[in-house]
Amino acid sequence: MAAASEEQPVINKNKRHRKEKPWDTDDIDHYFSLYLSSWKIDPFQPADNKGGVFTEESSFATLFPKYREKYLREVWSAVTKTLDPHGIACTLDLVHGSMSVRTTRKTFDPYIILKARDLIKLLARGVAITQAQKVLQDDVACDIIKIGNLVRNKDRFVKRRQRIIGPDGSTLKAIELLTQCYILVQGNTVSVMGPYKSLKEVRRIVLDCMKNIHPIYRIKELMIRRELAKDPKLATEPWDRFLPKFRKQHLKTSEKTIKKNEKVTAQEEARKAAGIDASSSAKKEKPTKKVYTPFPPPQQPRKVDLQLESGEYFLKPHEREAREIQQRKQKQAEATLKRKAERADVYVAPQEEAAPTVEEKRKRRHRDVDGNDGTARSKKKKKDVAAEYA
Repeated sequence: MAAASEEQPVINKNKRHRKEKPWDTDDIDHYFSLYLSSWKIDPFQPADNKGGVFTEESSFATLFPKYREKYLREVWSAVTKTLDPHGIACTLDLVHGSMSVRTTRKTFDPYIILKARDLIKLLARGVAITQAQKVLQDDVACDIIKIGNLVRNKDRFVKRRQRIIGPDGSTLKAIELLTQCYILVQGNTVSVMGPYKSLKEVRRIVLDCMKNIHPIYRIKELMIRRELAKDPKLATEPWDRFLPKFRKQHLKTSEKTIKKNEKVTAQEEARKAAGIDASSSAKKEKPTKKVYTPFPPPQQPRKVDLQLESGEYFLKPHEREAREIQQRKQKQAEATLKRKAERADVYVAPQEEAAPTVEEKRKRRHRDVDGNDGTARSKKKKKDVAAEYA
């Protein structure tokens, strides 16, 4: 009895109630993808609709901006041709600026009307018809992410939106390749088309980017996940130990000081290595300490007091305006004169030293030889002294 209990394998309590799936064998056709591993999805055929014709008509409509009107008129025949095999009727209303789709008696797929709604939404958001018609496929879905109200500051919003695209569209291309999605950033929305699981990844990247988390962190994580998915041994193991953990480091005041001192020391060493005097660098002088006084500072004059002192207070409104215009013109004239003087300095010829004459060269040579202290003397004098001692 004891031997039988030892032979029983230890079962995890979380997997205690799991049962074997005899129908899930190797001969079953699965649809494998990086982000989707499920049963193969067969296309919906008219024979699959057992209920027959729909009892009620379903319809959806969406507005489009004025600048899309020209393009939609050109491609509307292609839109009609795309929706016609599915039994969906579409209407383009140029007066009200709207597009609408509705079911007909020929419609056999109950879900295709929602796909047609997504199609006209994508067309309104600037997606081309060649790309937008792919949303009618069963394994392709779309998501329109609104980013307009996530950042209040307009300049900051534009910078963060540009961060999704990246330099020359490199960041956007990397996200598209890793998630197998089509992404279009336009205005206050981001339109995404692709597998269902990938849409969640793209939404997460876009929203994090608008919250000031750079897309490169998510891209690195996706690349690691892509490589881990190739290894069948890791299919049942958690991947947390492989994924990078990006956290903000909150340094203490002492750590910040140490970091700052290290930076200053490195700069000084670099200056010494380059032969530049470290003391010559401009240093901010510490402000002198003010002498403490218990008395409050003197009362500053009001604007009215200053006007009374200058006499401007008693001027009439038109006289005051004329005075301001005169002062403004005077300042402009002074600035103009200053700018003219700066421009004229460029054309002033620099002082050129004339080449020294033979006489000047001789005098300079004698001056260099005969020093004022009497230590250096000319060759002639040296010869005379040598002759005297001989």
